[in-house]
Amino acid sequence: MEKNKILQASLLDIVFDNRNKVYGAYELRSRYSNRLLKALLSTGALALVVLLASFAGSKFKSERTATGFEKNSVILIDPPKNDPVVEPPPPPPPVQPVEQPQIEMSRLTSSIKMVEELKPEEVIKDIDDMMDTKISTINQAGDKTSDIVSPPMEDDHTGVIIGPQKEEKDETLITVQIQAKFPGGDEAWRKYISREIERHTDELQEDGKAGTCIVQFIVDKEGKISDVEALTMKGTKLAELCVNAIRKGPDWTPAENNGMKVKAWRKQPVTFRISE
Repeated sequence: MEKNKILQASLLDIVFDNRNKVYGAYELRSRYSNRLLKALLSTGALALVVLLASFAGSKFKSERTATGFEKNSVILIDPPKNDPVVEPPPPPPPVQPVEQPQIEMSRLTSSIKMVEELKPEEVIKDIDDMMDTKISTINQAGDKTSDIVSPPMEDDHTGVIIGPQKEEKDETLITVQIQAKFPGGDEAWRKYISREIERHTDELQEDGKAGTCIVQFIVDKEGKISDVEALTMKGTKLAELCVNAIRKGPDWTPAENNGMKVKAWRKQPVTFRISE
């Protein structure tokens, strides 16, 4: 290289002066800065994509954890309607007294009394002839007593016959005319049970058991709740939450039968679904 060009030449030109620059080493070193810049830009872009993807995934996961399950995932199923109560038939009309025919009667005499005046001789019938007659103190002609039904006895007082009083039993009915209700109706019950279950979203997700839980309980005449039991999904978190929610809830409106408040069983299905 000429001396007057050394000051303007690069270090790479000085190193490869009088050397084979076509071999490849010179080419690699001359474009090293361009390749380094491209590598840094590519690495930065890739890191940015990974960072954005990670942020979006964590946000989606946090939203799913916060909600837990779909809106309105608790579904209440109306219990099956009971068969209508068959009213008892009306009482039969009172039996009219039947007019009874005259019955032949024979006076039974044990002895004959002698009197001063002569009277018609009284004929004493044999015992065999009096088998179908009614024993009395007079003689009277009439029908035999074999097919005669005695008339019903007449009451000489008020004429009202009081039947046996039924003792009121503290029994728990299964079929009633009007079912027991949650205060405020079905909509208030749906909001109450949904609120109680949604408070334990994390526990339900950990349990992972979704489905329909049927809870059975008794509502007495005062609306008090007792004997709460899960008939299905026993041992699951959903069954536990449903039983606890009903047990600690407010008093219900008692069931009615024939216009009277009664103690009755109540079944309530609760369906829970986990969003996918």
